[in-house]
Amino acid sequence: MALRTILVDDEPLALDVLETYITQMPELDLVGRCVNAFEANEVLSAQSVDLMFLDIQMPQLTGIDFVKTLKNPPMVVFTTAFPNYAIEGFELDALDYLLKPISLDRFMKASNKAIEQQRLKSPEQLTEGSDFIFVKADKKFVKLRYEDILYIEGLKDYVIIRTNSGRVITLQTMKSLEAKLPQKIFRRIHRSYILNINKINAVVGNMVEIVEAGKAKHIPIGKNYRDDLLQLINENKI
Repeated sequence: MALRTILVDDEPLALDVLETYITQMPELDLVGRCVNAFEANEVLSAQSVDLMFLDIQMPQLTGIDFVKTLKNPPMVVFTTAFPNYAIEGFELDALDYLLKPISLDRFMKASNKAIEQQRLKSPEQLTEGSDFIFVKADKKFVKLRYEDILYIEGLKDYVIIRTNSGRVITLQTMKSLEAKLPQKIFRRIHRSYILNINKINAVVGNMVEIVEAGKAKHIPIGKNYRDDLLQLINENKI
């Protein structure tokens, strides 16, 4: 379910930019556009809100002072043209702090933090018998069957999902993707790798061997994950 999101800023242009960004993220649902804290308070009182992008410098009541008045605030991402407010913003447990002008990639990074935090609070449950996952890639949702996934490689805020037919690149963290995959099929074997354990051909030293595109592919085993993998092997669960 998309995060119910509101924007709060006294600058119309800033609101327009953020609204345009939100339209490019189906994980966010814009439910309110406010020009001051008082309008935002009305929205928060009338409906459930998961995420608020909140300008700090506003007339009458600043974004920081507004958050202090809220008993149960939603996740907050502060936006401002003044970097000196960062420390005070984070003291209020702000999820992130965006410095204007805000770029799309920086907005997406902050949004993905919110998406991941929401999933950790109420993780999605897989439907019994499901054998696939949907991931967003190239402005669409791609269906991937578990049996077709070989392994997943992390690269900063992106992950590369290697499949029997190629690869899919999606903008999310390894941690958020790992939380959505069934542990009985997928295991983290390295900080940068999640492996479909059904694809393991052999374990050679500190490497796992699988077959990719008809050739042997060796994936490193992180020292913090080795014991868990060896336990799976010793219990004949692979």
